[in-house]
Formats: sequence, C-alpha cells, structure tokens
Amino acid sequence: MAAQRGSLMQSHQSWTDALPLCQLCGVGSAPNCVYSPDGKGTQSHPNEDGHFRFSTECCFLYGVFNGFDGSRVASFVSQRLTAELLLGQLSTGHTDADVRRILSQAFDVVEKSYFETIDDALAEKASLQTQLPEGVYLSAQTQKIAERLKALEQEVSGGATALVALILNNKLYIANVGTNRALLCKTTSDGQNQVIQIGRAHTTDNDDELSRLAQLGLDPVRLRQTGLISGQSSTRRIGDYKVKFSYTDIDVLSAAKQKPIISEPEIHGGQSLEGVTGFLLLMSEGLIKALESAHGPEQVNQEIVSMVAAELVQQTSLEAAAQSVVERVKRLHHDAYVSGRQRAPHCAKHEDMTLLIRVINYVLADGSLTPTQGGRIYPVSVPYSNHQSTSKTSVMLSLVMPAQGTLTNGSNTASTLEGDTPTAGQSPTATLQSTNTHTQSSSSSSGDGSLFRQRGSQAAQPDETGRVPPYVDFTQFYRLWGSDHSEGQGLSGDLGPQ
Repeated sequence: MAAQRGSLMQSHQSWTDALPLCQLCGVGSAPNCVYSPDGKGTQSHPNEDGHFRFSTECCFLYGVFNGFDGSRVASFVSQRLTAELLLGQLSTGHTDADVRRILSQAFDVVEKSYFETIDDALAEKASLQTQLPEGVYLSAQTQKIAERLKALEQEVSGGATALVALILNNKLYIANVGTNRALLCKTTSDGQNQVIQIGRAHTTDNDDELSRLAQLGLDPVRLRQTGLISGQSSTRRIGDYKVKFSYTDIDVLSAAKQKPIISEPEIHGGQSLEGVTGFLLLMSEGLIKALESAHGPEQVNQEIVSMVAAELVQQTSLEAAAQSVVERVKRLHHDAYVSGRQRAPHCAKHEDMTLLIRVINYVLADGSLTPTQGGRIYPVSVPYSNHQSTSKTSVMLSLVMPAQGTLTNGSNTASTLEGDTPTAGQSPTATLQSTNTHTQSSSSSSGDGSLFRQRGSQAAQPDETGRVPPYVDFTQFYRLWGSDHSEGQGLSGDLGPQ
C-alpha cells in the first residue's frame, strides 16, 4: 500500500484527475484582494486555497484547504489525503470508531510525509547557516550563501489548515485542523433552515484549545492576548516547520513541554443523514473573515445559509450557486470598504475565499431557473431595519433582469449576457431572504410586468449607435409622481428623465 501511494504521488497531477468528481457538489472561489483608497482591488499573492470533491463506490470525500506563505502545503495535503483515504482504507463495514481512527491516521501520515519532502532542504539550510560569519561584513561567498538561504526558506516555509468531510454509510464525519468551518443546514418540516456549526475554529479564542495549551505549560492569558502565533491565528495546522521544530525560539511558545501547534484533527461523527434534506457547507477562513469584516461576526452562519438557500432556488447548477454566493460576499466586503462607514477599516483586504456546497436529498430545478424560468442572477444586498423586532435581521434581494437581446457584428452574434436570459417583457422576480439567530425563511413575489414594454417574441435590437431601446416605461410613474407633487408647488407636468 505504501509503495502504491508513493508511486501515485509521483504522478499526482494525473491520478486524482481520474477520480470521479461528486455531482452533488459545487465549489465557488475568489482570489485574495487588497483595496487602494479609491476602491480598486489588486491580488497581492497567488491563490493559496485548495479543495477536492470525490465520489467512490463506497463513500463521498470533500475537503477545503487554506494555505499560507504559499500554496505548496495545501496542494500536497489535498493530494496526499486523497491517497490515504481512497485507496481501499475505507469500507462500508467500518464502525464509527474505525472511521475516526482512519481519518486521524491519515492526517498524521500526511504531515510526516510532507516534512519528508523538505528534509533535504532543511538540512542544507542548517548547514549553510553555520557557514555564515558573524558580523555585518558580506563577501561574495557569504552573499551567495545568503541568497541560497533565502531560496531555501521560501521552499520550506508555509503551512495549511484543512477541513475534510466524509460521507460513508449515509453518515457524516467531519475532520478539522485549523480555522475553516463546516455548517450543516437541515430543512425542518415547516420549511425553516436549521443551521448547525460542526466544531469550532482552533484559535486562542477556543477555550478547549487554551486548556490544551495550558496543560503544556503555556500561559492561556498571554496566548489569548497574543492572538496570532507565528503570523497565524490557528493553533492547529499542517506543515509550518518553524512552529513544529523551532517553537522554543518563539517567545509565546517557548515554555511548552512538548510540541504545542499540532496537526491532529478534531473529528465529529458519524452523524446520520437518514431523512435529512438540506445541504453541507465547507468554507475556507478567507470567506468567513470577509463576511465577518463586512457585517460583524454575530450572524455569519445565518447569512451564508440564507445566501446559499436563495441561490439554490435560482441557479441551475451547484457550481453556479456556490460561485454566486462567493461573489456576493466579495461584493459585500468591497461595498463595506468604499462606504467609509463603521466596518470600512476592517475591510481593506480579504484573503482567498472558497465555498463548497454539498446538497443532501435536495433537487435543483430541472433545466430551468426557478421561480423565473430563466434569467441572469444579479444579487443585490440592501440594508433592512425591522423596527418591530430587536433581533438583528439581514436581507438579501436577488433580482433577475429581463433579456437584452443580442449584439450582432457582421456574421458573428454574441449574447450580451452569459447564460440563459428571460424573454423580453418578462417581469423580474425578487426573492427575500430574512434570517435570525435560529431559523431562516424565504418568500418570493413577482410583479405583473406592467412596467415592461411588451415586445412579443422579438428580441430588442440595437439602434445605429449600438444602444438597445429601454425596456422599462416610466411614463405612468412620472405622471402619478407629478400629480402628487405639482399641487401647490407650481411644478409643470413635464417630468421625466432630462
């Protein structure tokens, strides 16, 4: 088995590609971004997140990985974990205890295997460090050594957090190392969404983690005040050789009796999925932090579930639903920054974002967007205040715009919008998602289309300037508005866009 794994890992780019992808799953992602004062965003480093989503004859396996200081560790972990779990290690005859043991062993083997891949580089780095002379004088030789040390440091640095979900025998198992998050959303008999967060992030805000570290001789008060450990908030992570092998050189960790930052997963399950209808969400830390920065941490779980529920109703594919949710979060984060309001200082940048949606006994619309039977989704978030309730409420409004026809240039015709669009004259549909601490409900309503000029089945064609005639007629609006506001004000009835 070990030889088989080693052989496969040498060609890991091809063997995992041959595994069947799960068709009950969709993934959305967005790269990191730093905003300039005018709100323009730029990517500050290559994407470091990773994921997988496989199905086999006996199980389903999903993972989301958040890398830091490079993507090497996240990539290695996603490849090697697959080899440690999908090459015959799991079977339908395994008990819950068996599955938990196999998952734990897989994480242990993966980290050991990763450090084996950088053993030579670490040894060379240690040897070269002994050759550097003391003092500030740099000869040509010592400068060459310094450049090599810098290259080796880039090669061996970095780590990753990992969140893995396994469905075996219709039971759900979650294995978590670090700060990613798993949510299980169950639809209740009355149509509400019950949200369950499985496990907690491994940070110094986690009392269980502080207790574990205190037993190793570390000061929990100081740890909580420090927050970040070697630049990261996670108290469990894979890789990151500095905190694993040189933790005595890190002031806040130096008193530890043994290795304080570990790669041991916290495992939950198996939880039966019998009779469950809903979806499972795996989210990278970047997605969570971006929404927390924009809206505060109190309602993040409910907001994400509300967005996902809305998109599952409107999109024809899980991939589109997941990507649309990520785009919503990205836009909310950007809007909070450019608004200059209370949350703006928290939103100057965000890290890579990944969302994996796995539906459970949930059927999407068959070949059409519901409830509008087609259309491009333009989600818009708007502030909402419920003066009759003291609970915090958020609203997500999704607007489906009517078709804008096609643009023709010579013999080539290209759609002005990606994907299917509703027919001209079709009314928009708004879906309102209202969330509170425990449940989420949704309702939909659509107008009668009276504001939309009827064009029959003929698509709107551009004029000689390349513009498409407007498909919304505001004549009635301006007439009514004018009659209401012109009395006593001496206003003329000639109202409308100037």
